[in-house]
Amino acid sequence: MTKVKRTKSLSGFKKVYLICFFILIFTHFTILNLTLHAEKNLLRKMKIPESSVEKDTIIVWQEKVRNNLSRQLSLPEVKPISFDEKKIKEEKHTGWKLEEREIQSTLQRRIRICLAVPDNIEEKKCPALVCVHGHGGNRYSAFEKEPTPYHCFGRILAQNGFVVITTDVGQHEVYEKERTLMGERLWDLMRCVDYLEILPFVDASRIGCVGLSLGGEMSMWLGAMDTRIKATVVCGFLTYMDQMEKNHCLCWKFEGLRELVDFPDIYALIAPRALQCQNGAKEPPDQFPPSLAQKAWGEITPVYKVFNAEDKTELVIHPGGHEIDIDAMMKFLKEHL
Repeated sequence: MTKVKRTKSLSGFKKVYLICFFILIFTHFTILNLTLHAEKNLLRKMKIPESSVEKDTIIVWQEKVRNNLSRQLSLPEVKPISFDEKKIKEEKHTGWKLEEREIQSTLQRRIRICLAVPDNIEEKKCPALVCVHGHGGNRYSAFEKEPTPYHCFGRILAQNGFVVITTDVGQHEVYEKERTLMGERLWDLMRCVDYLEILPFVDASRIGCVGLSLGGEMSMWLGAMDTRIKATVVCGFLTYMDQMEKNHCLCWKFEGLRELVDFPDIYALIAPRALQCQNGAKEPPDQFPPSLAQKAWGEITPVYKVFNAEDKTELVIHPGGHEIDIDAMMKFLKEHL
């Protein structure tokens, strides 16, 4: 009898031990999950509000995100009084001309721009595009003859009645103290918009932007941060920051960015203004595959639904690779500019 009692007692102890063990394991995984959840939220604390919210809530959110990103980008607070423009050279082409000019970007720094102007525009105001090159490109990339992944987009736009402006954004050094690389790139593009506004043959209410790769990224930033941009076309850059951490140049990343947003949040700042994103079906999995583009697009479009502006958005999965789909771009811009 005594032996039996001891066995039962031992069995009871084992049960208690096992219960405590499982409680400990459960608690450990619960804490771990909460920690991971908190870290995930921390990496994106200014996430797009739920689609069920009101339009005014989205507008307030957009302004708050823009203000936070402006501070993180370290954008200048003062613009030069004058562009103090200087003409460098001019090229004549059939139906349009290309000029290289120099303008004041900040109080301390000047930049080179290219300006493509259609012929016979003296008596009318034209829509205008800021065209942005990718890594390894420059202000002339939009006008280079084939074969290039840009497919002469700046040249084609000028031939179709658009004024086109370009500048260099491919630098990997910060020119001025207390600035950021992405902030300086974005500022120069915003100064291009400023310059377009003063041209007598440009309709300031019809300014847009187009870019490929790094140029697509910068077009995203310009459309998001500068509400004067009425139509944005982003080619080869609809993705997530996790993807860009691997096998990509990290020039996109700056202090505090990932704690605020991911790329879909930045795109959502463009709403309700027109937005087209293009990704090629032949993009490899480690670059800008359509699968990631479609996932990100699913986060962006609900914001446009809140504004009843779904007709101003378009995701184009074209049969090519890392390149611009000219036909889709032209159709979209003619409709929205």
